[in-house]
Formats: sequence, structure tokens, C-alpha cells
Amino acid sequence: MRFLWRGWRSYYLDCLSGAAYLLLLAVAAQSNNLKAWTICLVLAALVSLVAWAGNYRRNRAIADLPTSRIGSAAQGYVELYGRALPDPEHLIVSPFSAVRCVWYRFQVFQRHDRRHWRLTHEGASHETFVISDGTGQCFVDPDHAEVVGPERRVSYAGDYKRVEEILFAGSIYVLGEFTTVGGSNMPLNQREDVSELLAEWKRDKAGLLERFDLDGNGEIDLKEWELARRAAAREVERQHRELRAAPGVHVMRAPADGRLFLLSSLSPQRLKRRYLLLCWLHGLVFVALMLALLRLQSGRFLA
Repeated sequence: MRFLWRGWRSYYLDCLSGAAYLLLLAVAAQSNNLKAWTICLVLAALVSLVAWAGNYRRNRAIADLPTSRIGSAAQGYVELYGRALPDPEHLIVSPFSAVRCVWYRFQVFQRHDRRHWRLTHEGASHETFVISDGTGQCFVDPDHAEVVGPERRVSYAGDYKRVEEILFAGSIYVLGEFTTVGGSNMPLNQREDVSELLAEWKRDKAGLLERFDLDGNGEIDLKEWELARRAAAREVERQHRELRAAPGVHVMRAPADGRLFLLSSLSPQRLKRRYLLLCWLHGLVFVALMLALLRLQSGRFLA
């Protein structure tokens, strides 16, 4: 459940803040007394401040990082912008619309009464998909991603409402932890690998004697064991060179330190404008609410 909240929180942040403004103002207007107005305005101001901070954080996370190229991206926190490859092996099918996509998320609601729905089931796809920017390819692991700008589809079946969010193959923006698995970045321990190789050779005693029993006495003495150890070291060095020479696999995933992991069909420029606009909107609401509180305290608001 935690990963689903992390994925939905950007959507809920703005939807719930707008609903909270209307609800609190409606409660204050209905009560029409000074204490209720004060409490509701303070709560609404806090909601606007939280919403402003969340959108500001997202705007700065995108604006402060230049877009990296997959082929030369540094290990760590980066942003990528490429195209999700329409490879049949990496396409999945959305559960209700049955359309091919690279990612989906869904919620199922059951009618509680004439005006209310109750959430009964939710989920998201976990399959990785590949993006390319012309310099290389990168696998994207969408678990825990905050997804912005997917196509939203709503369907009804009896007393159930089904909401799907879908990302199709095409332009994809990703902000998260970039890691290269294998290749020159592969962590290797020569001492451990030599010990494991020698242990493997010792299990095949006949083969070990054939290779290193130089005097033919059926035993491996210290001198012969030293030869075996040096041969194992050379073999491990050769294997390590081959592993590091092989191309690594690039992966984008959620940062372990909890930083923003963003996945979007929008370009970084549109995302920055989107969050900047929301910052201004919630900031103006906060200023308006604070002015209303000042007028309320001066006794002119309800006059």
C-alpha cells in the first residue's frame, strides 16, 4: 500500500488541496461565527502552504538537474528524456481497456450510496520498460514512481467505477537513480573469486592432480599448491577483464534515500511550467487567506 500512496501522492496533493479549500470555506460560511472562520482559514492556509511546498520541491528537482544522455550519464540522481521503445517484449496490456502500454495504474470503486464511492481495489504494473535517447538504452523500473501526465480513463460496470492511468510507448521523462549493472562498474572481489575457484578445483581431485601433481606422487605439496593458486589468480583476472569489457545494463529506479522518483509523458519544460504554475496558484491562495485572516481579526470580514 505504501508504494501506491507514493505513486498517487502528486495527483492527490492538488486534487485534495482544492477540495479542502472548498470544504473549509463551506463549513466556515455555514457556521458564520468568528471562531469557525478563524479555524477554517488557518487550516486552509496550512493546506495551501503544504501544496505550495510540494510543487516547489518538484519544480526545483526538475529545474536544478540538466537532462543527461544515457550513454554518458553519471551514476546517481539524474534526469533522462527519451522514447519508450515499442518492443513487444516490453509492452503490457492495461487491465480494463486492454490496450498495449508500458505502464498502468488502476483503482476500482464500488458505489456506497447515490453520491459516494468506496475504494475496493488498486494496483499498478511492475514490469520494466526500455527508453532510448540515441546514445544508449536504459531499463526503467517503475515501482514507487510518481507518474505525471498519463492518459486517464474511467469506465463503469454496474455498481463499480474503474479508473485507469496509462503510459504508452513514446516520449518519456524520468527523474531518479541511474545505476549501471555490470560492465566496468561491476563490483568484483579477486581474493574471494580465487578462493572459490580453488575450492571448485579441489572438489575435482582427479583434475587437480592431473594439472598440478608435477612429481606424480598423488598428492599436492606446498610448491604445487602455490602453482595452482597462481593459475587460479590468472584465470580470475581473465574472467574479470571479460566481465568489465562487456557492456553494462543501465537501470533507472527509485532513489534509496527517498528523493523524488518521477515518471512522465510530459517534457521537462512542460513539467517545470506545470509545477511553477501550481506554485503560484497555491502561493496566491495562501496570501489571500492570510489577508482574510487579518481582516477577520480587525473585525471587518464578517461585517
